[in-house]
Amino acid sequence: MKNEAFVYNARGTLERQNDCAKQYAPLVRRIAHQMIARLPANVELDDMIQAGMIGLMDAVNRFEETHGTPFEVYAASRIRGSMLDELRAGDWLPRSARKSQRDIENAIHRLEQRLKRAPAEAEIAREMGLEVGHYQETLNEARGAQLVYFDDLGGGDDDDDYLERHVAVDGADPSDILRDKRFRGALVGAIEELPERERQLMSMYYEQDMNLREIGSVMGVTESRVCQLHSQAVARLRSKLKNW
Repeated sequence: MKNEAFVYNARGTLERQNDCAKQYAPLVRRIAHQMIARLPANVELDDMIQAGMIGLMDAVNRFEETHGTPFEVYAASRIRGSMLDELRAGDWLPRSARKSQRDIENAIHRLEQRLKRAPAEAEIAREMGLEVGHYQETLNEARGAQLVYFDDLGGGDDDDDYLERHVAVDGADPSDILRDKRFRGALVGAIEELPERERQLMSMYYEQDMNLREIGSVMGVTESRVCQLHSQAVARLRSKLKNW
């Protein structure tokens, strides 16, 4: 009887996993597309989807309704966590990508100091001693640049994890809360100072949850061009927020 019960439970679990895989596969793909847009070109979408599906299956096995959290919310957290684990396990951001981003940031910072305004793409290219086409290729190389890098989330030399050090906790230091509010205010101000096209792109991507293809369709450009503009916008923001 015990063996029969085990076979039944195993079959039931497998069927439940298959049902969830079909139902929530679009959620996995959506999260993967959101994440891949922030990563360099060497990271494969299929790898993120595969890692996300592992996270989904883990969510199916661990989820308990008694906790009061909707399954989709819980699953999304496990899916993202599994994708981050995949990134931590590999060399996801080449040194060349980080160097490209720093070079762009520094050029933008110098121009902003001189021009007292947001420099145009051609001006940034000229400042870097590049043709516009070559500069756009550099933007592609810088794809994956973030205000906070994914490898800051763990896997470094520190014993503790970025999330453990920075996640909000009860009784947090009021000065830390104040600094956080000031940073948010500085970030909002920096976004408002972006050129209109880049500001529109950031709004569609981060607020309206649109993917690169959808944004490209609205803006009348290719996905590759959306990636370039995103990298440039992030470089502008990082330049303005250097002191933070």
